[in-house]
Amino acid sequence: MPLQNHLSELERKHRALEREIQENLNRPSADDIKLAELKRRKLQLKDEIARLRGSEQAVH
Repeated sequence: MPLQNHLSELERKHRALEREIQENLNRPSADDIKLAELKRRKLQLKDEIARLRGSEQAVH
């Protein structure tokens, strides 16, 4: 998979996690453990995106 396609997919997943986090925060009975897991996954995606963008820039 070309790098740009991979980055686009990671960004799509990152946005989906952001929406899911917001939906959970808007619920009166938000599950703190689930929110923490969603935020952890979102941060991992953000780090992966940043790492790939850094390696992409190093190539150019």
